[in-house]
Amino acid sequence: MISDLLALLDKPLVLLIVMTVGGVIGIALEGTLNRIDREKRRAYWRGRNAANGKRGAKFVPIKEPEVQAADFAADQLKAVSKASFSARALLNRPEAAVFKALDKAVIERNPGWQVMAQVSLGEFLASPDKDAYFAINSKRVDFALMDENARVVHALEYQGNGHHLGISAAARDAVKKEALRKAGIGYHEVVAGHTTAGELRRLVAKLVPLAGCEPQAQRTG
Repeated sequence: MISDLLALLDKPLVLLIVMTVGGVIGIALEGTLNRIDREKRRAYWRGRNAANGKRGAKFVPIKEPEVQAADFAADQLKAVSKASFSARALLNRPEAAVFKALDKAVIERNPGWQVMAQVSLGEFLASPDKDAYFAINSKRVDFALMDENARVVHALEYQGNGHHLGISAAARDAVKKEALRKAGIGYHEVVAGHTTAGELRRLVAKLVPLAGCEPQAQRTG
């Protein structure tokens, strides 16, 4: 062994190649071990979340360790850095026309209210049931009417051509309707080709209280 090392010292180029190869192997091995360690941590926290759900305990989101969160963020940043992005319209042309008419009608009736577009249900609904919350979290409503206290009071869905094609679309709508009903939030449909600007104004008059007036439920309570 010693004689082999002495022989390498006499050949600096060979020694450099050997050291370089050894360094590359060491870096690769360290990276592999780090990935394995991250997967173990992720599996641990997934197991913790699943165990909490099976016990039927009230769902309280478990904060991930800062190291794991940093790993996820680093992976996401790497993916985003390699990809290309471009801006696109939030609403298509018919939806944008409905939004403008709806927004104008709401502001004229009560400037304290706002129309929000493409809002995820998870942003304004809450549930102690983890599975139920995950079922609605990423589902969206086309338009949400928000009062002066930043609370969504009504949800409006724009039913464009072909909206209800397929069983899955009807099933998704049923999930949204039930969650909104249980939260006491109104659900209303705006049908393409069958809802004029005047009809939108009449709908807004039913849903939005006049500025300076209390909602009907509060006046009679």
